[in-house]
Amino acid sequence: MMKLVSGAYRPPKAEGIFFGQAFDRVIDQVLAEHPGQRSFVLVSKSIRTQTNDLRRLEEKLGSRLVGVFDGVTAHTPREAVFAAAQAAKSAQAEVLITLGGGSQTDAGKIVQLCLSNDIDSIKAMDRLIAVSGKPAAGLRAPKARMIALPTTLSAGEFTAYAGMTNSETGIKESVQHPYAVPSHVILDPALTLATPMPLWLSSGVRAIDHAVEGYLSIHAQPFSQAADLQAMRLLPRALLRSYRDPSDLQARFDCQIGMWLSMVGSQSGVSKGASHAIGHLLGSWAKIPHGITSCITLANVLRFNSVINGAAQVEVAKALGADDGDAAGYIEKLVLDLDLPSRLGHYGIRADQLPELARLCMHDRWIPTNPRNIPTAESLLPLLERML
Repeated sequence: MMKLVSGAYRPPKAEGIFFGQAFDRVIDQVLAEHPGQRSFVLVSKSIRTQTNDLRRLEEKLGSRLVGVFDGVTAHTPREAVFAAAQAAKSAQAEVLITLGGGSQTDAGKIVQLCLSNDIDSIKAMDRLIAVSGKPAAGLRAPKARMIALPTTLSAGEFTAYAGMTNSETGIKESVQHPYAVPSHVILDPALTLATPMPLWLSSGVRAIDHAVEGYLSIHAQPFSQAADLQAMRLLPRALLRSYRDPSDLQARFDCQIGMWLSMVGSQSGVSKGASHAIGHLLGSWAKIPHGITSCITLANVLRFNSVINGAAQVEVAKALGADDGDAAGYIEKLVLDLDLPSRLGHYGIRADQLPELARLCMHDRWIPTNPRNIPTAESLLPLLERML
């Protein structure tokens, strides 16, 4: 008798996603759905100093704005998140608004939980850390919910978990709570125009990684796989159009929709594999930009896993646009065509550093869920060596 696929899809605890509209035209409507109005903004330093987007947001918020914080840097260090939380607490924030990429989004999600759980020191943030892929025990839901205005394709605004880097260990720590997901997301393609092209394009490859590893997940669901396939159809083509014409708002909009679709599985807890696991450490330990990690890992992990899921990878290849059925080869060419780095050597990683990297990767929650078993750090080394 055929074994039925079983599972449960749990929709995210979000209130609304607004797309294809200028953020300053809908922010009043979004804020009207929040019980409080005292708005605290987390923004990247580059957006604050190099664009007028924060000024437009400040003008729209008017007296509702109670503070702005621009101290969260790449990979979301614990210390920066705590500083943001203290600033938001001092401002008596009732709403958090993030304007920027994945680091701002992750910080905002964690700040919500710091505020609702009386986190009064960097050490106390230990209480937020997820255990065995589940939220820490006893976490209280956020009272000050979050509105996300993303400027990249990192896609963290669609999930209920976030990552922050422990500066002492170099490990990316996971924080989770069902209500950590932003209550509202505004996808305004014009907000992405000032994003540096390498960051924009590489975060798009990261979104492709979400879709590919989600589709091939050992916990894949029919609903999430349908969204993954559409994300794979949209993203490569739209990224190439965006690369050729950075002013093409339709291409940027298609990228945003593809990014959103790529996260449907993650919203319901569909696990990822080694590309994400290794990518976490390449970011926190090696300080490689978040999106670039997927440019380095995804094609190599696909080849590594092909002995297990080769037939499913043919379906991935078709969705991406590869007529020859070679998903890994297509990803390699796409990264090359987008003029993005694809080797660890580009960032000075040496062969003698790989054993330590392998050891650290084994602590990531998505090594055990990789489609091909990776039982030890030694068994991971050959895969890492392909990435040099």
